[in-house]
Amino acid sequence: MSDWNPEAYALFGDLRLQPALDLLARVGDVPAGPVVDLGCGAGSVAGALSARFAGRLSGVDASPAMLAEAEATGRYACLIADDAALWCPDVPPALIFSNAMLQWIGDHARLMPRLAGYLSPGGVLAVQMPRQYRAPSHRFLRDIAAAMFPDRFDFAGWQAPVDSAESYARLMTPLGRVAAWQTDYVQRLWPDAGSSAHPVRLFTEPTAMRPYVDKLSDAERGAFVAAYEEALAVAYPALPDGSVLMPFRRVFFVLTM
Repeated sequence: MSDWNPEAYALFGDLRLQPALDLLARVGDVPAGPVVDLGCGAGSVAGALSARFAGRLSGVDASPAMLAEAEATGRYACLIADDAALWCPDVPPALIFSNAMLQWIGDHARLMPRLAGYLSPGGVLAVQMPRQYRAPSHRFLRDIAAAMFPDRFDFAGWQAPVDSAESYARLMTPLGRVAAWQTDYVQRLWPDAGSSAHPVRLFTEPTAMRPYVDKLSDAERGAFVAAYEEALAVAYPALPDGSVLMPFRRVFFVLTM
């Protein structure tokens, strides 16, 4: 995919940050050693993590644009350019903290135990991922892409990349003590003053939309976005003040070894 756009991603930064703070609140004491922000992006969680783990925080991300923003925060002792699917730490971490990133990597039945295996004794793996794939915001992307461009989008046999909280609890329980839960955030999205775009499109554009628009020409992209906007207007109607309500589901688990 194309590189991430830090400015677009930050447009709803407070809404994207809240699940990370909720995850961090469930992380108890961790042993001595490195703390890794896996998929650190622009460093949106760096302030909260560094406040608890000063001088111990490293960030890992594959996006040069995001890493540049993360470095500018001054919160990381070390930043590593690496694909999280391939990353392996040099020193066993005390905490691997991953906020809204591991949904981009497949085969969680192998991925999650592998990450847990990197931890030091008593270490913690804390993970948050969106599970929004059957909601209109994400389902419309698949439906419209398959209808308009069947030569490039085929979702026969498609499976959501994120499973239920119960499934992760079952997967990780043999490895240690697990807390797993799901939260539906009713997000209030406001339109951008400089854009006529539907607020939900602005929210998904830098994340869920990327794999779709990257495969389209400029003309195709315009037609795709127009169809998506039309569907969003029905599913997420504007309130009198112009804002919309978008329920957004997220799955969490914290494993303590």
